[in-house]
Amino acid sequence: MATDAETTRLNEAREQGVAWRKWGPYLSERQWGTVREDYSPDGNAWDYFTHDQARSRVYGWGEDGLAGFSDDRQQLCFALALWNGVDPILKERLFGLTNGEGNHGEDVKEYYFYLDSTPTHSYMKWLYKYPQRAYPYEDLVRTNRARTRHELEYELLDTGVFDDDRYFDVVVEYAKAAPEDVLIRIAVTNRGPEAATLHLLPTLWFRNTWSSGQHTPKPALTAGASGSGSVIVALHEKLGQRWLSCEGTVPLLFTDNETNQQRLFGTPNATPWVKDGINDQVVRGRADALNPAQTGTKAAAHYRLEVPPGGATVVRLRLRDVAPGTGDAFAGFDDVVALRLKEADAFYDSITPPSLSADERLVLRQSLAGMLWSKQYYFFDLDAWLEAHGAHPLSDMRWPDCRNVGWFHMVTDDVISMPDKWEYPWFAAWDLAFHTVALSVVDLDFAKRQLELMLRDVYQHPSGQVPAYEWNFGDVNPPVHAWATLYIYHEEKARRGTGDIPFLRRAFQGLVRNFTWWLNRKDPGGRNVFEGGFLGLDNIGVFDRSRPLPTGGRLEQADGTAWMVLFAQNMLEISLELAQDDPVYEDSALRFFEHYLWISAAMDRIGDRNDDMWDEADGFFYDVLRLPDGSASQLKVRSMVGLLPLCASTTLPPGTVERFPTLAERARRFMRYHAELVANIAAPDRPGVAGRRLLSGLDETKLRRVLGHLLDESEFLGTYGIRALSRWHLDHPFVFAVHGEEYRVAYEPAESTTGLFGGNSNWRGPIWFPMNAMVIRALLQLYSYYGDAFTVECPTGSGHRLTLFEVAKEIARRLGGVFRRGPDGRRPVFGDARKFQTDPQWRDHLLFYEYFHGDNGAGIGASHQTGWTGLVAKMLVVFGSTSAAAILARGAAATDRPEASME
Repeated sequence: MATDAETTRLNEAREQGVAWRKWGPYLSERQWGTVREDYSPDGNAWDYFTHDQARSRVYGWGEDGLAGFSDDRQQLCFALALWNGVDPILKERLFGLTNGEGNHGEDVKEYYFYLDSTPTHSYMKWLYKYPQRAYPYEDLVRTNRARTRHELEYELLDTGVFDDDRYFDVVVEYAKAAPEDVLIRIAVTNRGPEAATLHLLPTLWFRNTWSSGQHTPKPALTAGASGSGSVIVALHEKLGQRWLSCEGTVPLLFTDNETNQQRLFGTPNATPWVKDGINDQVVRGRADALNPAQTGTKAAAHYRLEVPPGGATVVRLRLRDVAPGTGDAFAGFDDVVALRLKEADAFYDSITPPSLSADERLVLRQSLAGMLWSKQYYFFDLDAWLEAHGAHPLSDMRWPDCRNVGWFHMVTDDVISMPDKWEYPWFAAWDLAFHTVALSVVDLDFAKRQLELMLRDVYQHPSGQVPAYEWNFGDVNPPVHAWATLYIYHEEKARRGTGDIPFLRRAFQGLVRNFTWWLNRKDPGGRNVFEGGFLGLDNIGVFDRSRPLPTGGRLEQADGTAWMVLFAQNMLEISLELAQDDPVYEDSALRFFEHYLWISAAMDRIGDRNDDMWDEADGFFYDVLRLPDGSASQLKVRSMVGLLPLCASTTLPPGTVERFPTLAERARRFMRYHAELVANIAAPDRPGVAGRRLLSGLDETKLRRVLGHLLDESEFLGTYGIRALSRWHLDHPFVFAVHGEEYRVAYEPAESTTGLFGGNSNWRGPIWFPMNAMVIRALLQLYSYYGDAFTVECPTGSGHRLTLFEVAKEIARRLGGVFRRGPDGRRPVFGDARKFQTDPQWRDHLLFYEYFHGDNGAGIGASHQTGWTGLVAKMLVVFGSTSAAAILARGAAATDRPEASME
């Protein structure tokens, strides 16, 4: 069967081990201010290693850079450095505010865009907008720090530094002629009205592994030459030899990737050539800052470009494992780049539904480019890090309260999909599960490997807990990995004709350990009601759910319990899939079916109670506050917490009962003995469309009542998706008083004015894609059971009735509207940023934010969190290619991935 060239490369990588993914965008965009680099006594990572120090101080665990590119162990790194002639320092890395500097927390203050990438990184494109005026470092810090939570952030455009279009567009393209032969084309366009000078310094360096006490040999960069121009030769013990050919005879600047102790700490340097030597030579004119022998561990080619107004200058480089010789290293260069772009076009054409508009195709491609650019090499040896802190629990613990002290088993040494390589340059376990669903659109094999990471012994805690994120690996993320595993399994089964049973078995073992951890650690009363802490919902509750409650007692969480319902459902599904080849898994299937019933029933027990999560009067689920004396009351906040029980809805495929008759009889017997468990939930033994069976804590009556809230435009249904908090709380804030103090929850569509969980905790009302995706998933599952006969008003009160498939499609349409250009030419994601809305050089370069304004769809939070916002690509594919009839015609498993029919 003929395939496009990029799909052929993916097949070669999977089937033959061809290393097409060895080189990629694996540098962080911020290594400073991370926990890995923090050796402070108080755990203040932001202040211990600052942006100002980063140009002079060697990192211990990784590297960062502009348009960064490296091998998959980040041994040899390539990135850009820029200087406009007036900045106080080279622009070697992105600048942003720390958590304490920003009025809404940490925030990158640069304009850069991921424009394109194939999954093997055979073609990539990146854009950076660099001002010709001096970059306003101090102004940004001073002005933002002076603003309150009630004020907007002070953005780079607000400083006037881009006025009159006095800036450069710097476009970097990577194209692989072969797995070890990377072409780099850098195009610099002057958007200003006058000629301007740009110092362009493509930089090559080694990550410093020789100073860490590991006794690794020191690699070397040396100057060379060829018939095409200057050459930097790299020699590394493990990586071997590489050559960076630089177009033209251009000055080469050499120093070492070593800390400038004199500048930072006032102590003598161990070597005369230090990390900021190139900066000091170019910006300060210090010739003695460079190694005259033209050797070192950090080197740059120095291009001084005079760019006319409206003009462009192109620089070409080539990094490969073959010496350039005397020939022209750049012969056919542009032809290869053009071919790789053409192949990228063909690849995206093959996965893009023809029904999508040109604008929707742009959204799809740039969202997936962001997903692929957000890969990062992540190295963190907790054993060594804790030992260096004097905090290792198996040695002399001088710092027992050090963060992550219980995770000394962890050694991470992998390329991982990051939420945002500047604001979140570390993996987050539940984010990663959503990433795999989006990544599966373009790279199913990489998505599978990402899921397996969190369940490996070097990640998963011996207790069964999955690590959360580096600020606190012991925090609790929602257990979504079983759902993502099942999704990826069925995706592969639909595309390739067979599922990867060994993958499913391996995942199942880790998931069983994690499920058991939840049972043992997060159900303290043994009543099948779960806690879990913040569970990713930060500011959405009355209290900080990760801390002791001011009332004492504990919080029984509707979201934590609902997540466990879904977890049990997914484990049941996986067990049934494995039982088709091995009957021993039938016992596991029964176990998880019983867990599903116990946990679902605990949310609404038989009888009239005031301590159930289901509120009959309101028709909604709430958290329950259980006080030390045993009394309990509901915290009546209408939020995503109460919608999550809806998300815990799954259908079993037709024929399940007939396929496993013994298991079915055991399940029926259990239900007869425990009739109270099925009294208030959907009846598992009642067949639906095509004989499917429904597992849901919501019977039809509850479902209609919850959907009434969900689809009410005065509550959850916004113009651009489902809000995290009901808009009803705008005029009806929830107030809870204890010990003379008042706790309030009010609808806030954008940044939260309450720093309950940290500087950038903003879940009080915005729209965020992962939870919308879970709602859409549940609606498709429910549709496959109820079919076309079940309709609801959408919006509530409109008199306009839709099937659940149509409701899901409508929510997805609204979400896509965040990015689509409307009839007025504006994209809601850009809010009131006039430059982005009207300028042809800005308006089609998309940013994929962490979440979005609950009323107008403007982007908020981390600006490059394509990670889970990249789910927009999956939604465009699903609803651009799948009909309601197709869902009803397939098994329930396919409703977790309804685009299967296009394969």
